[in-house]
Amino acid sequence: MTDVEEAIIRAHRDEWARVVATLTRRFGDLDIAEEAAAEAFATAVERWQSDGVPPGPGAWLTTTANRKAIDRIRRENKRDDKQKEARTVYDDDPPEPLGVIDDDRLRLIFTCCHPALALETRVALTLRMVGGLTVPEIARAFLVAESAMGQRITRAKAKIKAARIPYRVPSAEDLPARVSGVLAALFLVFNEGYLATGPDTDPLRHDLTAEAIRLTRLIRALLPDDGEVAGLLALMLLTEARRTARVSATGELVALDEQDRGAWDQDLIAEGHRLVRERLAAAAAGVAPGRYQILAAINAVHTSARDIRDTDWSQILALYDQLVRVDPSPIVALNRAIAVAELDGPEVALATVDRLEDKLAGYHPYHVTRADLLRRLGRGAESRSAYDKAIELAGNTAETAYLTRRRDQLV
Repeated sequence: MTDVEEAIIRAHRDEWARVVATLTRRFGDLDIAEEAAAEAFATAVERWQSDGVPPGPGAWLTTTANRKAIDRIRRENKRDDKQKEARTVYDDDPPEPLGVIDDDRLRLIFTCCHPALALETRVALTLRMVGGLTVPEIARAFLVAESAMGQRITRAKAKIKAARIPYRVPSAEDLPARVSGVLAALFLVFNEGYLATGPDTDPLRHDLTAEAIRLTRLIRALLPDDGEVAGLLALMLLTEARRTARVSATGELVALDEQDRGAWDQDLIAEGHRLVRERLAAAAAGVAPGRYQILAAINAVHTSARDIRDTDWSQILALYDQLVRVDPSPIVALNRAIAVAELDGPEVALATVDRLEDKLAGYHPYHVTRADLLRRLGRGAESRSAYDKAIELAGNTAETAYLTRRRDQLV
């Protein structure tokens, strides 16, 4: 890969959301913003090869995208007020802040997560516009066809335009009702960075995890007393703390029980534990914890153990029992089974996992869990078959390498 190609990839990772957000604020149209941003990056591919990478790639891309947007508006012969909007690109006066926190990307995520849109649509649109994921990547994350996902995103942008959904952070009284969809979207943006679904991307995307954490911190500043905001931030921090230990020098995923815990980020862990303790105090005072708070507490138990053998699996199982009451999903049941295996043995856990097949047949962690349990029971042929299915569905290069090694070690 050439230096220019690396620069473009890095610019897309670092600048996509900022460029889209800036254009959305100026033109009030997600379609125009996305297309102009994409055209700017395509122009960069051509121009930077001959002219060199500019000293400020983000500024270059934003300026180029603005010009592309204006060209499109003129070509489509938009009405006069759109032409007037386009001229604001050249205004020297800074735009007025549109919310409590003046952050274009935060406003963009609240626009994408408007309650007029279905929850899955909000998340998909956020992954595209804020996370910069491709439609195929988002389709894989949702286990749907690429064409269906493309149509879903197109309809969402059209609905935002037709309904004149405002590009702003909601008022203080509207925030609590709006925040749950935003948290769900940020959680999936973070998860895509934690373990990317695409075979042609970095297995871990720090740009996505960092942006999800940054935006969650901003939401916490808006809602400092919201337990689920604090819980999600703690969950992200405790997960991100393990990032540098999660992929080996050879590019293979490193499972939790094999990670070098000395490489974990202790500052992030300390901050995450502090947030969890705050929420535990609230629970003791009678405030029932939500999904993200319980997941954060589970991660706090994992990150408290200096060695995998020190893990308090009974506490983890108790937390999963609590989580099942809040979120009785098959994925939670699958994760709970992993704790059951540590306490009651793999045979008991496998019976639970097998009952989830109809709901999770296309979900590769289901087959990973099943392969591991079968392996522990000495059922090599069945374990190999489960690994094969997991490898087929995984996509992530680091995870595929790990699963392939595990499968090939079977006798």
